[in-house]
Amino acid sequence: MQENWIKTIQLDDIPEDDVIGINVEGHPIALYKVEDGVFATDNVCSHGRALLSDGFLEDGEIECPLHQGRFCIKSGKAMSEPLTHDITAYPTKTEGDQVFIKLG
Repeated sequence: MQENWIKTIQLDDIPEDDVIGINVEGHPIALYKVEDGVFATDNVCSHGRALLSDGFLEDGEIECPLHQGRFCIKSGKAMSEPLTHDITAYPTKTEGDQVFIKLG
């Protein structure tokens, strides 16, 4: 069975210790580049429908800009109120300077 890795953006296009929003095959995705790697989650908050790429990244968590709820960027787990639903975290890999993501 073939793995469906999707080529996205260059690693250098993601700011260090920050988040960027991209569209991958119609899915709004947030990409994070931190010290221990590149991570990807849904880019839309499960609570307020705000873009997480407009939020604040700190200590491996992204804070929603609307109601300040926080998600773990590695697992998508909702970490604080008012969040009640997790978001999806997606596998990523880098080959050279290219970032790939696996949806589904």
